[in-house]
Amino acid sequence: MKTIALLFTVFAGLPTLAKAAEIPAPVQEVMDATVNNWSGDDIEWVDIFDPGKLDTRYSKDFAAKYREASKHPAVDDGISPFDYDVIVNGQDACPLEDLKLTPQKTADGQDEVVASFRKMACGEVEEAQAVSTVRFEMATEGGKAVIDDIMLEDPETKATSSLKATMDEIAKGQ
Repeated sequence: MKTIALLFTVFAGLPTLAKAAEIPAPVQEVMDATVNNWSGDDIEWVDIFDPGKLDTRYSKDFAAKYREASKHPAVDDGISPFDYDVIVNGQDACPLEDLKLTPQKTADGQDEVVASFRKMACGEVEEAQAVSTVRFEMATEGGKAVIDDIMLEDPETKATSSLKATMDEIAKGQ
């Protein structure tokens, strides 16, 4: 009887395991780091563009654009071309809540992962309940899934902007 119960438990968990396996590792790593960074715990900040991960997590094109943009740090003593967290699309956030990662196909058949979360849930204003959305456009290089672009959504207009395009502008000094 215990064996049947154990087998039922194992097979009942398979859809969850299969669903989790659909999230490419680079996206999971970036979102794990972002959740960790905004957890409110006294921890060291995890750089999602760490030089050791830049070539394994992101496409060659994305990494090259990041390196060019990094030649123009956002602050005088910094190394990042950004003065904000590109995933939460701001300088402030609360511990992320209601995080959902959804793999899907774009209209032109490309793989992407949509991350949605509430970044200001600890706030008391109406906007605190707003859901933020970030799309990770994926590519395959060397047989591995990599992030090719990060598409940020403006919470008010719902317009999206490409992080690669932003890095191009930074690299041009704009």
